[in-house]
Amino acid sequence: MKTSHQIAIIGGTGTAGRYLAQKALESGHRVRMLVRNPEKLTYHDNRIQITVGDARDVSSIRSLLEGCNVVINTFGQPVKALPLYSEITSNVLAVMSEYGIRRYIGVTGGSLNVDGDRKSLINRVASKWFEILLRKMIIDKKKELALLMKSDIEWTLVRLPIVVEGSGTGIMKENLTDVPGRTMTNEDIAKFLISQIDDKKYVRKTPCISN
Repeated sequence: MKTSHQIAIIGGTGTAGRYLAQKALESGHRVRMLVRNPEKLTYHDNRIQITVGDARDVSSIRSLLEGCNVVINTFGQPVKALPLYSEITSNVLAVMSEYGIRRYIGVTGGSLNVDGDRKSLINRVASKWFEILLRKMIIDKKKELALLMKSDIEWTLVRLPIVVEGSGTGIMKENLTDVPGRTMTNEDIAKFLISQIDDKKYVRKTPCISN
């Protein structure tokens, strides 16, 4: 019998997180979502508890996480914006520590290199291209990973390929050392993230996924 969790979702209105609340409810979980602009919600269900606030605001994070035992963070922002990923993750980890929350699932780009990677030539070139053109973002993403690695929680940071809008394909590829494909639909991403709540396979690891 599956365990029902109270899940706090950050980034549930973005491209990668758009299906998260729906898939969480379908799996029998309870959902609380941090929303900066409620009008951006594309999925409406009275069972979703909405916390209106900003992920950069620690008080908003406290309101969101109170009573939860799982955090899923799919926060995203325009590539040219000042990167906020490590700042927000730092806030989340601090509040998780206050509340004794152990499980954290986040997402990052497949271009992020991790010790032990064995990426193909084309993926190594792509990662280098990102490091040059999106230097500040990659630096901040590395800082985010370092924060997780220094923590003592059960974290999983999922490395994504290009996210495309679309329904589930039924195809999910997983690889710990290389990005297995170019794209993945956001519904399939949501399914995978929800599946990781109780799955310990990738605890304190950085799996790459794709269709």
